[in-house]
Amino acid sequence: MSYIAKPRVSHPSLRKNKLGLTFRDYEGTVSTLCAGCGHDSVTAAIIQAVFELDIEPHMLAKMSGIGCSSKTPAYFVQQSHGFNSVHGRMPSVTTGANTANRHLMYIGVSGDGDSLSIGVGQFVHAIRRNINMCYIIENIGVSGLTKGQFSASADIGSKPKKGLPNQQEPIDPVSTALSLGATYIARSFSGDKAQLVPLIKGALLHKGFSLVDIISPCVTFNDHEGSTKSYAHTREFYNHVVDVDYIGLAEEITAEYEAGSAMPVALHDGSKIMLRKIDSDYDPTSRARAFKYLRERFNAGEIVTGLLYIDDERKEMHDLMGNVDTPFAELPMESLRPPAGELEKILKRYR
Repeated sequence: MSYIAKPRVSHPSLRKNKLGLTFRDYEGTVSTLCAGCGHDSVTAAIIQAVFELDIEPHMLAKMSGIGCSSKTPAYFVQQSHGFNSVHGRMPSVTTGANTANRHLMYIGVSGDGDSLSIGVGQFVHAIRRNINMCYIIENIGVSGLTKGQFSASADIGSKPKKGLPNQQEPIDPVSTALSLGATYIARSFSGDKAQLVPLIKGALLHKGFSLVDIISPCVTFNDHEGSTKSYAHTREFYNHVVDVDYIGLAEEITAEYEAGSAMPVALHDGSKIMLRKIDSDYDPTSRARAFKYLRERFNAGEIVTGLLYIDDERKEMHDLMGNVDTPFAELPMESLRPPAGELEKILKRYR
C-alpha cells in the first residue's frame, strides 16, 4: 500500500506558501499505519512545519532506520531525498550524507527501539558530533513492529498485553541528550499539534543537533479478550489464506491545554499519562535547570512537554572540523585526494 500515491487535488482555494506550493505538494504516499496511530499525527505536523517554513522539497533529506516510525518518511514530502537504513544505523548514514552535502536539510525519524535499544550507540555519537539535523523519536514504549515487546523507554511497572510488568529502568532520550550536550531538546505529544508544529519548525531551523522526543500512542496492542476484532478471535475463526492481521479502528488522541498546566491523557488501552506543558517564562538556556525540572516532574509522575533546552553557541560538526562551505560531493577529486607531499604533512600531525 505504501507505494500507492494519493490522488492529485487541485483547487483554486487551496492555501499556498511563498513557493506557490500547497499542503498536497508536501504529502507522500498513503499511510499503512494502524488507524488512530500517533505516528500519522506526527506526519501531519511535519507536513505543516515544512509547508509553513517554505522549504523546497528537493532541499530536504529524510532519513530513517527500522520500525513503525521508520515508515513515516514515506508519508511526507515525496519529492525529497530519502534513505531507509538498517536497524539503529540511521545516525551514521545521516553523518555520511551530511558530510557529503551540508546544504541539504536533514530530518531523521526514528523510534524508541531504533534509537534507544539497538541504535543507542549511534544516537549518542550523533549528539556528540552535533550533526546539523532534526532528530525525531516517535516514542511508543514498545516494539510495535514485532508484537509489542517492551522497548528501552518503557517505564517501570508498565504492563504488557501478556507477561510480567517491566522491571528495568527506562532510558529517557531527553535526559540522555541533556547529559551529552545536545543543543536543542524538546518533547511533545503526537496529539498536541499546536505545540508540536512550532517545536519541529525550531528543530529544522536550529544549527546543530535537534532532538524532538514525541510520545506517540500505539493502538495495535490494546485489543482485549472478548472482542471480535481481537487477534485471538480473528485467528480462531479466520479462514487462513494469507498472513495478515486485523487491527481494530481507533480514534486519534488529541490534547489541548495551557502553558504551565498539567493534563491527564487516556490512552487506547485505558491507561493514563500526565502531561505538563512548561511555563511561558521557563528558561530553556539553563542546562542545570532543565535537569532539575525534569527530575522533579518525573518524581511527580508527569511527562514534561515543550522546548526544554537550547544552546545556540556550540559549533556544529562542519564548523568543528573546519570543513569548506562547498559540499564534499561537489568538490573535484584533486581537492579530495591530496598529493603525496600534502598527505605526508597531514600524517605527520598524528605521529
